[in-house]
Amino acid sequence: MARPELLEQIYTIVDQIPPGRVTTYGRIAAMTEGATPRMVGSAMRHLPDGHQLPWHRVIASSLKLADHGGAERQHRKLRDEGILFDGKGRVPAHLVWPD
Repeated sequence: MARPELLEQIYTIVDQIPPGRVTTYGRIAAMTEGATPRMVGSAMRHLPDGHQLPWHRVIASSLKLADHGGAERQHRKLRDEGILFDGKGRVPAHLVWPD
C-alpha cells in the first residue's frame, strides 16, 4: 500500500475528476510525487468505508475498465453519467481528463 501522503495525493486527484469524464491509473500516478499505476489501483481497491470519491472514473490506459469484481457496477455508473463505450468496450479518448 502507498504511503499516507501518496494516498492523500491520489484521493485528492480522483476527487477532481469531473462527471462524464475518466482518467487512467497512469495519469493519476504521473500527477503524484512517486505513485505508480499499480499503487493507484491498490488505493482504489482499498478505499475507506463511507468515501464519496468517484472511483468509477478511473480506468486502465487501454481506455477499458479493469477486470475486477466491481467492473459491472463501474460500467453502470459511467453509463449513468452519459459515458458511452465503443464496440470493444473502450471509453472515447476525448473523455479522458485532464485534457
